[in-house]
Amino acid sequence: MSRKQQALFDPSLIRQALIDSFKKLTPQVQWHNPVMFIVWVGSVVTSVLAIAMLNGSLQGDALFTAAIGLWLWFTVLFANFAEALAEGRSKAQANSLKGVKKTSFARKLRAPQHDAPADRVPAADLRKGDIVLVEAGDIIPCDGEVLEGGASVDESAITGESAPVIRESGGDFASVTGGTRILSDWLVIQCSVNPGETFLDRMIAMVESAQRRKTPNEVALTILLVALTIVFLLATATLWPFSQYGGVAVSATVLIALLVCLIPTTIGGLLSAIGVAGMSRMLGANVIATSGRAVEAAGDVDVLLLDKTGTITLGNRQASDFLPAPGIDEKTLADAAQLSSLADETPEGRSIVVLAKQRFNLREREVQNLQATFVPFTAQTRMSGINIQERMIRKGSVDAIRRHVEANGGHFPPQVETLVEGVARSGGTPLVVAEGANVLGVIALKDIVKGGIKERFAQLRKMGIKTVMITGDNRLTAAAIAAEAGVDDFLAEATPEAKLALIRQYQAEGRLVAMTGDGTNDAPALAQADVAVAMNSGTQAAKEAGNMVDLDSNPTKLIEVVHIGKQMLMTRGSLTTFSIANDVAKYFAIIPAAFAATYPQLNALNVMHLHSPASAILSAVIFNALIIIFLIPLALRGVSYQPLSAAAMLRRNLWIYGLGGLIVPFIGIKAIDLLLTVCGLV
Repeated sequence: MSRKQQALFDPSLIRQALIDSFKKLTPQVQWHNPVMFIVWVGSVVTSVLAIAMLNGSLQGDALFTAAIGLWLWFTVLFANFAEALAEGRSKAQANSLKGVKKTSFARKLRAPQHDAPADRVPAADLRKGDIVLVEAGDIIPCDGEVLEGGASVDESAITGESAPVIRESGGDFASVTGGTRILSDWLVIQCSVNPGETFLDRMIAMVESAQRRKTPNEVALTILLVALTIVFLLATATLWPFSQYGGVAVSATVLIALLVCLIPTTIGGLLSAIGVAGMSRMLGANVIATSGRAVEAAGDVDVLLLDKTGTITLGNRQASDFLPAPGIDEKTLADAAQLSSLADETPEGRSIVVLAKQRFNLREREVQNLQATFVPFTAQTRMSGINIQERMIRKGSVDAIRRHVEANGGHFPPQVETLVEGVARSGGTPLVVAEGANVLGVIALKDIVKGGIKERFAQLRKMGIKTVMITGDNRLTAAAIAAEAGVDDFLAEATPEAKLALIRQYQAEGRLVAMTGDGTNDAPALAQADVAVAMNSGTQAAKEAGNMVDLDSNPTKLIEVVHIGKQMLMTRGSLTTFSIANDVAKYFAIIPAAFAATYPQLNALNVMHLHSPASAILSAVIFNALIIIFLIPLALRGVSYQPLSAAAMLRRNLWIYGLGGLIVPFIGIKAIDLLLTVCGLV
């Protein structure tokens, strides 16, 4: 079953969750949740009391005590069911990943060449640094980096996407994942991890709910719930001597029912499920979070660093104009630009070839007939080109071409500087073309800002999140695109050092920073960021530096990650508000029922006009159990999230879950009381 198709209440998951609910009834498990442990102890005590009353060794209403005990057991079971169902969804996701792992053999090369002698060895025997050959139809036996070759790889087992991806040596697409299948051609791969340490192994461990540790906020909330439980435990314990003072002692059964209804059982029973479900929702978005802490941090982020290309813009810049230098006609510039782009397989390079063809009917030349040598683009030179006999044509960034021209004894015309600035001011990216020592002109590449991205940034701004665009473009180009996209700030001509310094600057101001990255040069910044989403298509260094991995390699996923993180925090806060608020109604049910005989004035609190003390107490206990089961879908799916400021979200939660928590129990307890009365059960 696909992770994305995993239903909220799949019948197989419900069956397993019901079984696990009973398995979790042991005190060793219950002790980890102090609030529900108190309920568990109350269940044991009332059960023992009911048995003692039935065999006559203790005076009291055995049926009433048994009914209270039964519903307390239901309360514990419902809380166990919520946790087991959340864990079951994650375990189902983990099992689907385990299905990807297959015992296989690998061709271990004796040298890092495609045609080197190979030994057939079990994949489990491979070690870090080993070199393997993988051909069409083979399963890649280990995580690693491609040393040689290029191939189409099916990664659907981990991403859920059927479209194959290209993996090749060099660049940021050289990382491969063990367990994926090669569809065509061949790859020589150097294993980067030992068996048991692969990305797939880590993914399985990450989504196994049993491995999940509590986050700082969850620990803090647990401490608060424990403190409230202790306070109510002490308060309830002191009520017994007060009742005796009035002459009518309150039974242990009633005091246990009162304690269970007053402590925050609702949020106590759902707290773990909320955390597990948050990680599960992240995985449903095809993002692997290394811990619940990472998901929680995503909810607290207030600065987003976003790459321009592929995130804010469509990523494929298109050539839009040829702007010739003085004394050069446009067709000459277009011809040179097309020649320099014949071997350029990037979308930008292809668009230059197409634009020259459209403007001047310049057809692509046969590369073999040109007897040319091509100069590939590198990050160091930041230019590419072609050498045809005596002609030396280059295209690249302004600074790179300036250095190239000056090194060949030429000079960079000020008129071309003006053209470059004009392209940059309009939001385009200028590429300069030169032949030998002569600058021929500028190619204007236009970045296309994604539709709707400005509105999304406006929503983030409402949430108090600052957006910062990161780009290698010059400041003029960056400023134009930033204005069009609606980001709050930008970092132009970004280097790894500049990204790292910017993150540290924001963190020094007390802000939490999130960013995405896919290259080795992004690793330092990813390691520094509070929420670091590495692209699965990126390098091993980037994936190891991040605390999340986006299996879809979609840079815009960062916005969704923040959304899911905030939704988890909001769900926890909303249900905590509801849990504390709905205790109020129980005061009006149980306290008059328990103590009105001793203090008749307390009858004034019986505003619901419940049928009898026994009916009031039993109705409150039943409601206390049933409300957990009704809130399980909300805990697993998450509270509906809207991009609002913290103050607006607080007001919204108080109105919906605070006021709702006050009103719903009055209606629910009264309805249960009427049903018990009609059925003659009290």
